[in-house]
Amino acid sequence: MPELPEVELVARALDRHLRGRRVREALLLRPRLVPETTPEEFAAGLSGGRVREVGRRGKYILVNLESGLTLLVHLRMTGRFLLLPPTARELPKHTHALFTLDDGRRLAFADQRHFGLMKLCETCGLGEARELRSLAPEPFSEGFSVAYLASALARSRRTLKETLLDQTKVCGLGNIYAAEALHRARANPFDVAAEFPRRRVASLRRAVLEVLAEAIAHGSTLNVDPEDIESGYFGGGYGGRWRVYAREGEPCPRCRSAIERRTQGGRSTFFCPRCQGSA
Repeated sequence: MPELPEVELVARALDRHLRGRRVREALLLRPRLVPETTPEEFAAGLSGGRVREVGRRGKYILVNLESGLTLLVHLRMTGRFLLLPPTARELPKHTHALFTLDDGRRLAFADQRHFGLMKLCETCGLGEARELRSLAPEPFSEGFSVAYLASALARSRRTLKETLLDQTKVCGLGNIYAAEALHRARANPFDVAAEFPRRRVASLRRAVLEVLAEAIAHGSTLNVDPEDIESGYFGGGYGGRWRVYAREGEPCPRCRSAIERRTQGGRSTFFCPRCQGSA
């Protein structure tokens, strides 16, 4: 599932292509993609609207229209946008929604595993949408301060990694970047969050920001451009820079000890037993 860096890059690519464009027609091909809206309401709400900007909140993409409506999108595991040229006749497989633009191109939303989600919201009340209202502050915002993170950790009796994955505590982190941030901060993913020393919170916060910023800067996917419809959407181009994730048995880049993998909360956790402590 894409994490904050991937979603940020997709939102930037969509903004580059859609900002200022008018949606001539919106067509919902799989009604369950937008469970709270009928296909007729979906078409009426989006058809004729001009895109003001495309942004992001947490792992959600926000397509803001000048009409005052916002299309909220969660890609989940396999959702992706594909920008089709006017000459394209066939739709991509698993196309669930289709947007015809004023320049003749069509933007298709395809989702092989049917986990993606869309929702129409009033832009002015976006912060109160059920999907967004409980999200933690954005990592790069002033709200994600050392004091905030210390308080969030102090209130959790779950493990440190599980707490970082909680979107109401830390927004945007998934399994990959949580593991990377914990390694960078020399923090044991299995320790209880509430027992994490207050003096080390600043270094953990810094590690979270560094990992996310580095991933965004290096384009953490091989391709996020919806115009390049032939390539894989999430190629994992950042994978060569991972320090511990998916590197079981390989040497830690810091101390050369073998990276270990443990199952934690139903997911794989990769860590260095020497730099971060044994499980």
